[in-house]
Amino acid sequence: MDGDLVRTEKLTTDLLIIGGGTAGCYAALTVSEKADTKILICEKAHIRRSGCLAAGVNALNAYIVEGRTPQDYVDYAKKDADGIVRDDLLYTMSERLNAVTEKLEQLGLVILKDENGKYVARGNRNLKINGENIKPILADAVEKLPNVTVLNRVNIIDFAVSDNKINGAFGIGIENDTFYTIEAKAVIIATGGAAGLYKPNNPGFSRHKMWYPPFNTGAGYAMGIRHGAEMTTFEMRFIALRCKDTIAPTGTLAQGAGAKQINSLGEVYETKYGLTTSERVYGTVNENLEGRGPCYLRTEGISPQQEESLFKAYLNMAPSQTIRWIESGRTPSQSNVEIEGTEPYIVGGHTASGYWVDTKRATTIRGLFAAGDVAGGCPQKYVTGALAEGEIAAQSAVEYIAENTAAPIDDSDIESHISEIEKFIGENTSQFTTEQLEEAMQTVMDSYAGGIKTNYRFNEKQLDIADYKIRQLTELSDSLHADDFQELMYIYELRERLTICRSVIAHLRARHETRWHSFAENLDHPEKDDINWRKYVNSRMENGEIRIILRDLTEEGQRVYEHSN
Repeated sequence: MDGDLVRTEKLTTDLLIIGGGTAGCYAALTVSEKADTKILICEKAHIRRSGCLAAGVNALNAYIVEGRTPQDYVDYAKKDADGIVRDDLLYTMSERLNAVTEKLEQLGLVILKDENGKYVARGNRNLKINGENIKPILADAVEKLPNVTVLNRVNIIDFAVSDNKINGAFGIGIENDTFYTIEAKAVIIATGGAAGLYKPNNPGFSRHKMWYPPFNTGAGYAMGIRHGAEMTTFEMRFIALRCKDTIAPTGTLAQGAGAKQINSLGEVYETKYGLTTSERVYGTVNENLEGRGPCYLRTEGISPQQEESLFKAYLNMAPSQTIRWIESGRTPSQSNVEIEGTEPYIVGGHTASGYWVDTKRATTIRGLFAAGDVAGGCPQKYVTGALAEGEIAAQSAVEYIAENTAAPIDDSDIESHISEIEKFIGENTSQFTTEQLEEAMQTVMDSYAGGIKTNYRFNEKQLDIADYKIRQLTELSDSLHADDFQELMYIYELRERLTICRSVIAHLRARHETRWHSFAENLDHPEKDDINWRKYVNSRMENGEIRIILRDLTEEGQRVYEHSN
């Protein structure tokens, strides 16, 4: 494709929402209820089936059940993260969980109820739902809004930032070969977390079979990092404990069927290591290393009713697991389910990785707000927490728009992005393909930055090697070639992942302790150090280098935090 075939288009809006997933859709709904604000949503897929809810879910994992309070949820999330959380973010999210759940039901989500008309709880914080259509429900509601325009198949590749103030963004139309310059008074980033940094459980053709959506490349993180936004807690990686090979969820087995983690000797080992999310993974890794694997969730002997419930639940959210049971001829009541950890991910909905935001979800770039998996400091969000943060960010963005004027995007900034695109789609002089560099990146991270190959463990020498090799791959990515805009998107996705890899490595190297086994298993510092490391590990990119910033924890019960520098 020749550069003269690149069409350009300039758009103007009040509020730009980047990412049409859970948080992005709910942000648009919130703004539309409160203000007559012109909204543009850019989604690189299609909002009807994009993001983490694309295939649906069978439970809402964050809800304040009867007899519990928002503070109880704060305490639970804080304990699971061993204290490295933001009280203000957790509380302001938790106090909205039930209201956004009721809103979802009003929009058409089926939430299971008992004979008394009360929601059917699953454990202390979860509700059972029929959620296979949860994303279409949200998308339908958004598409009906007269003040909202949705651009599907438009991939945002960079922010437009001047003097630490965001003025919009740049994007590419994947199907219409168009370069977009979008000017906006405020921006909400809601692009989700990052998958594909590490070599996955399943290689080759099946490499997409992973816990987190393979299309979530951490674009929102990367754009913020490049423009000097302060980021937090990238060292708290997330590793999911899943059913082996199918990478299907295990929570339904543990909570729905009461299945315990056992080793090959039939011994329950989960209580030996602890019950936090990271400890459940660590226990499984350690039992295998010490020769007591494989590890399982004990389902042998469950009742016919429990088994039927499991078949239905997995058909809704991970049909490959139900199919495997049927094809093998060994149902869960006849055979325990083998488990394993996934590759590490960076995701602010389960751990605390992401943008450093204030209580209003404002980032350190003026006019830029973050919500959902891309916002840091507030783990255990899940679906309803992402909705709550979308609501908070939306309300804050409306306030910001009312008090601030828009600024045009500089022509030189536009021209530099067009030149970059023309370079990628120009003459092919690259010695490598995008896929080859992506595989090389995943191999580096797997071998030297605590991937599956090293049982999630690393030392500082390995991290030095990882950093050196990721820098090399970043340089090589400058000369990649794309035949069309679809391949151009793949180049930008790779470059986003490489940027995040550098931040992950810097954060892993900065925390000189092991607070979360497996999530950040530092062999040079194998013990927890509360005296020196009850801190947030934050960072900013300055002149191409990542500078680590250590911040003190917010006070117990703190409800408001504002950026001080």
